[in-house]
Amino acid sequence: MSTEPLVSLGLNRFYMKELVHTPSNLNKAEFWAATFIYITAVFYLNIDAPGSNEHLFDEAGITFHYYSDYFFPQLIKYTCVYLAFLLLNFKVVPKLLTKEELFKNISILTATFLFIWLVFGVLDTYAKNYLFNRFETEDETYDYIFTESAVATFRLLLIMGFYTFIKYTALYLLTNTEAIQSRYRIITKDAVSAFVLWMVSMFLLMIIDAEGELIIGWGVVAPFGILLYCFCFYYLIPLSLGNQKPLRAFLLRVFLVLLVSIVPVAFVGILITHDPEYGMGLSTFNSSFHFLITVPLVWALYKRQMKGKAEIHTLKKELGHSTASFDFLRSQINPHFLFNALNTIYGTAIQENAERTSEGIEKLGNMMRFMLQENMQERISLVREIEYLENYISFQRLRTDPNPIVEIKSQIEQPVAAVQISPMLLIPFVENAFKHGISLREPSHIYITLEVKDKTLYFDVHNSKHEKQGTDPERDKSGIGLINVRQRLQLLYPNKHELIIRETGREFFIHLTIQLT
Repeated sequence: MSTEPLVSLGLNRFYMKELVHTPSNLNKAEFWAATFIYITAVFYLNIDAPGSNEHLFDEAGITFHYYSDYFFPQLIKYTCVYLAFLLLNFKVVPKLLTKEELFKNISILTATFLFIWLVFGVLDTYAKNYLFNRFETEDETYDYIFTESAVATFRLLLIMGFYTFIKYTALYLLTNTEAIQSRYRIITKDAVSAFVLWMVSMFLLMIIDAEGELIIGWGVVAPFGILLYCFCFYYLIPLSLGNQKPLRAFLLRVFLVLLVSIVPVAFVGILITHDPEYGMGLSTFNSSFHFLITVPLVWALYKRQMKGKAEIHTLKKELGHSTASFDFLRSQINPHFLFNALNTIYGTAIQENAERTSEGIEKLGNMMRFMLQENMQERISLVREIEYLENYISFQRLRTDPNPIVEIKSQIEQPVAAVQISPMLLIPFVENAFKHGISLREPSHIYITLEVKDKTLYFDVHNSKHEKQGTDPERDKSGIGLINVRQRLQLLYPNKHELIIRETGREFFIHLTIQLT
């Protein structure tokens, strides 16, 4: 049975749950940013009398009252928008994205914007009192005012939607940078971060009503720069390093790329603005800016990365010497004594009819034999790794099976073809699941699936999550095992694996894909 549909459903569900249950630090940052903007707006409201519509009142021959016709209407508007943002951003939108209580939250969303429209309309009858002299009847004035308020409210709705899209897209990209890079090698981590910053900057430019030409220019120049950065990192710089003067060769290639790009960039500018002069100016600025700023930056970052890789290579050599010393120390442990001791305890358990105890000792002996013998090899048969995995699960079941509130399910398929894997890559995820996912006092579950298709391993572990008790010695220990296995995957299967880890308040999920040999 194929696990790909299960993996797809699980990933989609956990992607959304993880994204909407954002870290508390981000929620705090959003709250304080919104509060700061609100306080700043109120502060400037106190000193911004010239920004009022007083001159329009004077032209209409109506007496202008600063507080009733300007200060209080604006203050109430700012307060409504601030409170609506807090309600929608932290309560309503997350539940809508996870499709929780859809009718209730859609009703709250609709009611919120209807309330804002009504409040804006009423307040504008004071702030735009001068309009009553421009129309023949009061009904026409009210129609105009409430129509304008509806437009302003719809604009706020679009801004909220755009902000939500940017927020969760940015979170997805930043939390999945490694997976994206392993699938699309041309995309670098720096490029993902730059793309997120560009989206945020575009949102801010739209919020402050920046000039249209500035928004269009930044909307073209920044994405082009990100694409150029990736292209240089992945292709142009490696191609130029074979030359005697690599920097000169790189600059020449980039210059030709930018020269060729002038026409298509100008065409895009003209297509958007219908202004040939602006399109050519934008294209010329784009090429000049990237040649003077982006290109030197790419070269510097690439050289820094090469230096980092050289340092890692040196550390690997030093680690090899340390490993040899460790192997020597490990060889001092006589495994025969351990196995003889286990056999003695096993025989005693059999004599005493302690079937579960004897079974546990047998499983433990098999696992120890694997760790002391086959774990020393660089590659082992996947069948042996699976055998160790199943021994471990069976060993843990001795503890959990008697408890009806604990559910352990494993669907592990034996590989059809003979494939090999580095030993002990899979077990840390299962160990982590049993360590943090099992409570003998609360409902718990662990689901494990493993499948090999076309020499590609698909491995998923999904478990509940429980806080350790205050007396538990493992309470304050971090997930060193997962950090270690992530580093091993990077070293052993570079660009040949994908590891996705998702965590919520009550669940933990990992999805691992490895291209085996």
